Amino acid sequence: MQRLFSLLIICSLFSSCQQKSEKPITDTTSEIQTGNIKLIPIETPIGKFNVWTKRIGNNPTIKVLLLHGGPACTHEYFECFENFFPQENIEFYYYDQLGSYYSDQPTDTSLWQLDRFVEEVEQVRKALNLDKNNFYLLGHSWGGILAMQYALKYQQNLKGLIISDMMSSAPEYGKYAEDVLSKQMDKNVLDTIRAIEAKKDFSNPTYMRLLTPNFYEKHICRFPEINWPDPVKRTFKHLNNVIYTQMQGPSEFGIAGNLANWNVKDLLKNITTPTLTIGAKYDSMDPEHMKWMSTQFPNGTYLYCANGSHMCMYDDQQTYFKGLIKFIKDVDTKKQ
Repeated sequence: MQRLFSLLIICSLFSSCQQKSEKPITDTTSEIQTGNIKLIPIETPIGKFNVWTKRIGNNPTIKVLLLHGGPACTHEYFECFENFFPQENIEFYYYDQLGSYYSDQPTDTSLWQLDRFVEEVEQVRKALNLDKNNFYLLGHSWGGILAMQYALKYQQNLKGLIISDMMSSAPEYGKYAEDVLSKQMDKNVLDTIRAIEAKKDFSNPTYMRLLTPNFYEKHICRFPEINWPDPVKRTFKHLNNVIYTQMQGPSEFGIAGNLANWNVKDLLKNITTPTLTIGAKYDSMDPEHMKWMSTQFPNGTYLYCANGSHMCMYDDQQTYFKGLIKFIKDVDTKKQ
């Protein structure tokens, strides 16, 4: 009898525990948590679309919005920032611009214009509650074009501006590729590349087969392609070639899309926001031009990556992040 009574108590306790474990977990928040990913609705001339953003970190006075290159690359190649910014208490935001892989990808080609992208950035800024007391804008490559153009219209919203690996004149970018970088190529290789470009035969596999070792591995990311960091590989894998070709042209070797005549050289003096320009010795952009840019901004600074190329956040990583972090913190403490 006593044994039966003990068994009943054990069964009762087991049943009670089971019932408790089956109770639904009560969420103490009002929203489902998504790892700080936020889809932001963007108004465009042809309707509303969503763009993808993700916040990392939390600092009320330092919030860095990253503008990726391309056009129509992705935020992915910025993932190396996770190894540097969080430990310095720098809050930052990944953001895939409209048409890029993680955001909506409408097919209306009228959307792929610089002025519309500027208004998109402004809508993203408002949605993320960024303002002149905390908002740093970092644009790399095409993102640098976008950042400069944004600052020329909306600099009253900015605390700091970073132009990474981008010249202030697309014609001069093209001239540097032609007059300087092309001269470093084997003549037979260059002749073949130019012949393909003349025929607009850009789907010809020979085109990228020649450009990759002779240009991309020398001036975009200075490792053999097989050893490119995974975030870089994913960015190129997810590139929206339709947008890229319309705005940039067929490759990084010069510029031939609708950005080909973009030039704000004479307007840099109007951007009074503290500004850092970043250039690299082996860049596809002229490092001397980017150094010159820093002298045109009333409050400009220059960071030179002596071992880097266009993606010097990878191939001259320590120099890049040490200088970038110093600039951000100097602005935050009003040393800049």
